[in-house]
Amino acid sequence: MTSLPKPRFLVIGSGFSGTVLARQLVEGMECFVEVWDERSHVAGNCHTERDAATGVMVHKYGPHIFNTDNEQVWKYVHRFGDFRPFVNRVKACTSRGMFSMPINLLTINQFFGKTMNPDEARNFIASLGDKTINEPKNFEEQALKMLGRELYETFFKGYTIKQWGCHPTDLPASVLKRLPIRFNYDDNYYEKKYQGIPAEGYTEVIRRILDHPNITVRLGEKFDVSSFHFSLSAFSYIFYTGPLDAFFGYSEGRLGYRTVTFEHVETDSSDYQGNAVINYPDLDTPFTRIHEHKHFTPWEKHDKTVAFREYSKETEPGDIPYYPKRLATDQALLKKYRSLGEGFSISPGGFPVSFLGRLATYRYMDMEAVINEAIVFSENVLQSFREKTAPPVFPNHER
Repeated sequence: MTSLPKPRFLVIGSGFSGTVLARQLVEGMECFVEVWDERSHVAGNCHTERDAATGVMVHKYGPHIFNTDNEQVWKYVHRFGDFRPFVNRVKACTSRGMFSMPINLLTINQFFGKTMNPDEARNFIASLGDKTINEPKNFEEQALKMLGRELYETFFKGYTIKQWGCHPTDLPASVLKRLPIRFNYDDNYYEKKYQGIPAEGYTEVIRRILDHPNITVRLGEKFDVSSFHFSLSAFSYIFYTGPLDAFFGYSEGRLGYRTVTFEHVETDSSDYQGNAVINYPDLDTPFTRIHEHKHFTPWEKHDKTVAFREYSKETEPGDIPYYPKRLATDQALLKKYRSLGEGFSISPGGFPVSFLGRLATYRYMDMEAVINEAIVFSENVLQSFREKTAPPVFPNHER
């Protein structure tokens, strides 16, 4: 009796979404997976590499600190790398001086020249809030209600304008609600149980996830649906993790993103700023922050350093999309693209495809959320193939 050929899957993108999905598929069923990425390396925006001149591990597309409360996700990444403890202690360089972020008891006392205890500070900050604002309609109103004008204008207004390219009144109030304000001296930027950075970098973690005899990786391979000829003899199914609007050739218009660029800081110093990340919220400083990469690996010792200034701007053709803006116009456009995605496999020239990851679902997601969603999605996909039903097209409901 002749056995049926093993299904072959194509995954577009080698970030965490695509690689975790690929690994889960080959571990969950008899199949082959081919992973394509248009870049010359795996790991997407998490890519890390050693600086040739200094030996410092550089986060090529900006800092990534892994943080999660999800024990399953924490155990999963530890299968493929040694994650060393790391606490992100951000500082803010302002016209009023250098302060600890997020805003905590030390920030408040230093900023106002006081020595308040937690209860005193809580009552003091409450007294600064704008009492005329009942239900904040936007980011600025939320900040003024929570913090008062001085803290808002020093730490948030300028940074927000630079980061998002719009006035804080154009952003939803929920953006600020996610930022912690602490009335103790805890300056850990995150509040998650597990926090760390892989000792050998994120790219090595991704390589190990992809290190399976049934997974093939093709780099420098750009996927273009208009010129791609799908054949069931070549692939049983495609999983796409790139930008959703790009998949459809921007037929409905471009989804709004902010992107970031980096400028190398020329220095002969062995330690440029004494910290991994320093924010620059003042509007008269053109960049948003400086990150010094040797401080992301405090277990290593380096005689030289590497630092980059980070600038934020609108995403143009050819830029790497980073942060989805998700304004009202973007939300309307997203609905159109999701509708196209839902009907693509039954449209003329279509083929069976699912969309996964932050770019393909147009959401800002931390690494832990990306990994968790890829694990859950892969379980649903495996079940659908066992039951001979169609896999889900998207991992999330529209929102």
